[in-house]
Amino acid sequence: MTLPRFDQIRPKIEKHIREVKDFPKKGINFRDIMPLFTNPQLVNELCVVIADHVRHSVGHVDSVAGLEARGFLFGPQVAIQLGVPFVPIRKKGKLPGATIEASYQKEYGEDIVEIQEGAIKQGDVVFLIDDLLATGGTLRAAANLVVKAGGKVGEAFVLIELTPLNGRAKIPDVNLTTLISYDSA
Repeated sequence: MTLPRFDQIRPKIEKHIREVKDFPKKGINFRDIMPLFTNPQLVNELCVVIADHVRHSVGHVDSVAGLEARGFLFGPQVAIQLGVPFVPIRKKGKLPGATIEASYQKEYGEDIVEIQEGAIKQGDVVFLIDDLLATGGTLRAAANLVVKAGGKVGEAFVLIELTPLNGRAKIPDVNLTTLISYDSA
C-alpha cells in the first residue's frame, strides 16, 4: 500500500536527485541525493511522510535502523518522528564495544556490517532505512543482522531502487517500500 503522501512528495524529491554520468566509474550513472539536503524543509517533510507510512502501513516498530552512511541521513529523523531509538548499522570496526555482525558478498570480495550488542532486543520490530537498493547485498546483510540480534524486520524503505540490478531478489522475505525507481542503473 502506498500512502497518497508518497505520490505527492515523489516529484519534489525527484527534482533534487542529480544524475552524474560515469561516476564512480565509466558506464555508471550515479544518482546523487546530496542536492536534496539544500532544502531542509523538504528533507523534514520526507521524514515525516516516511514516519506516517510506518505508522499506517507497518504499525508498531521498536526501532529504526539505518545503513551506513546515507541511511544515517534519514534514519535518526524518522526515529525521532516515531519516538523510537535509532540503531546505526555500520561497517566492521566502526562501533565500540561488543558487536553482532553479518557478512555479504561484494563485487570483489566480502564485507561485514555490525550493530552494537543490545541495540536490538529479542522480539523487536525494526524498520530498516537506506538511500539506495542496487544489488541488494547490504540490505540483505542488514536484515540478517536484525534477525541474528533477535529482532524482526517490519519493513525496509529505500529512497531509490535501481530495478535493473534486481536487488529485490536478495530480499524476498522483506517487505520493501521504494519511493523512486529507476529503470537504468
